[in-house]
Amino acid sequence: MPFGDLTSTAFVPADATAHAQLVAREPGVLAGGEIFARTFAAVDPDVVVSLATDDGARFGPGDVLATVQGPARAVLGAERVALNLIQRLSGVATLTSQYVAAVAGNRVRVTDTRKTTPGLRALERYAVRCGGGKNHRFSLSDAVMAKDNHLALVGSSPEALTASIKAARERLPHTTHIEVEVDRVAQIDAVLAGGADTIMLDNFTLEDLRRGVELIDGRALVEASGGVSLETIGAIAATGVDIISVGALTHAARALDLGLDMGLEMHVSPTGQESSGS
Repeated sequence: MPFGDLTSTAFVPADATAHAQLVAREPGVLAGGEIFARTFAAVDPDVVVSLATDDGARFGPGDVLATVQGPARAVLGAERVALNLIQRLSGVATLTSQYVAAVAGNRVRVTDTRKTTPGLRALERYAVRCGGGKNHRFSLSDAVMAKDNHLALVGSSPEALTASIKAARERLPHTTHIEVEVDRVAQIDAVLAGGADTIMLDNFTLEDLRRGVELIDGRALVEASGGVSLETIGAIAATGVDIISVGALTHAARALDLGLDMGLEMHVSPTGQESSGS
């Protein structure tokens, strides 16, 4: 509302006070409660948001997740942005919790990827954690991750691959983690010889995942990626990989159905008659 909220200005008295409840229309996992509250405060610090549910907690249909009270125009002005954020983040947390539940009993770690909404990466990755998932690297500056396009530029022979990883290790600080993506079992020996810390098995069949885990044999962390869904992640985890990265946690999550049920507070006028805040 760069020049104010025309609708609220035209219809709602300036001194009206609103009371609203954030209500779940479906079950899920909450993420972004504090962000929801800060959105209202950014419009007017007199709006008070009381959170009834902690981030990471499960809820059911009809549950009241928060109450909002304050100047009606401010509440109306912030409503859509606040809902957009908490619905989106709770959708990510809820979907993540489903993936985590699908691998319960395995030691595997379910992580996100950099397939996030531009401008919302920090918030969406927080939502992944609320859902019980883990975060992968946050940016290109955090770790070395040589993917297929990097390897295509340095040579694809086993000797070239090993030499490239060793050369990178020499140039990097000793604290830097090196991950290398492979798309076939035949590349694994060369990557191990180069000294990679993590080997990503990209779009491997279940049989090849098992072969890869056996071949690596604890000499590097094993990450599975590509073709991961709620239907396949359990079988992927059973192959013995250490990490499963799932882009869908953020790029395929739908917004959860949460609503803001609103009404005007009633006040008693000096004459003893009730009024609707005007």
